Order: sequence, then structure tokens, then C-alpha cells
Amino acid sequence: QVQLQESGGGLVLPGGSLRLSCVASGSIFSINSMGWYRQAPGRQRELVATITSRGIADYADSVKGRFAISRDSAKRTVYLEMNSVKPEDTAVYYCTTILQKIPLDRSYQYWGQGTQITVSS
Repeated sequence: QVQLQESGGGLVLPGGSLRLSCVASGSIFSINSMGWYRQAPGRQRELVATITSRGIADYADSVKGRFAISRDSAKRTVYLEMNSVKPEDTAVYYCTTILQKIPLDRSYQYWGQGTQITVSS
């Protein structure tokens, strides 16, 4: 079994900053990528940012230049530094990972429970 534990959510003022963390634990051989998605009320879940095992990052256009994703492979942890946040960043943020449980196995995708980010004055 694999678990993803997110932390760092909460209420933040417009223009403020917040840092999310997500730790993967359990039966893991290797992690291919980790990332963050978000879902606002009434909207579909959307990509925020992902980062590969080689450190290659990808961002949604809406967060480029404001958010930064990073990872600590030894700690199986991914971070999302959120700067200059806007009310439209309000959503539940989900951590995700694509990994292998044993060598030469297929890849599996797992999701965290989600953490609420509210940007409001």
C-alpha cells in the first residue's frame, strides 16, 4: 500500500505565499514523478505542476512564474511553493505520484486526500 500525506494548506491573503508538502510512504521501489493538481468548486481537477525523477518540471500556464515545484527524492517528498497567490488559486490541492512498487513492474498512480487552499482577504 502507498500513502501520500499532504500538509501546508490553509487561508492566505491575496498576494501572499504558501508552501505545500507531500510525503510518499509505503511499498515503493521507485518514483517516476510527483506533482500537484487542484480542483475548485464546480470545476474539473486540473494540473498545477509536476516534476520528474530527473527534476524536469512542468507547470500550468496559470501558475507559471508564481509557483515553484521541487522534490527531495531521498525523502520521497514534493513541495509546491506558491507565491503571489490570487483568489482564483482557491481550490483543493491534491498531491499525486507515479511510481513502481517492484522492479520491472508497471507504473501506478496514487493520489493524496487533498488539502484546501483559500485565497481571500
